[in-house]
Amino acid sequence: MATRENRRIKIKNSIRNKISGTSVRPRLSVFRSNKQIYAQVIDDLTGRTLAAASSLDLKEKASKKELASKVGESIAKNAQEAGIQAVVFDRNGYLYHGRVKELAEAARNGGLKF
Repeated sequence: MATRENRRIKIKNSIRNKISGTSVRPRLSVFRSNKQIYAQVIDDLTGRTLAAASSLDLKEKASKKELASKVGESIAKNAQEAGIQAVVFDRNGYLYHGRVKELAEAARNGGLKF
């Protein structure tokens, strides 16, 4: 019997077989837990994280979707400071819905292209 977590991992592996981050166009990876959301810009060729942001950095109280939006803005700002304009979006097996969608749209509005 497949659990939700096993299903997500299967989808994640399928996605990761198709996409990979380079130094020119790194991978924007999203991870969400029940309480927090995290985003990293990763160069898979060297295995280095170029920029990161999470809801742990934010001190204010807000809904999970609002926090995801703020993390999206923050990752876009951090990536641009690192000289990154375009990324490949890795939703990490999560549905493109809710918090993941909010983060992606906020990152796009912040200036990242994907």
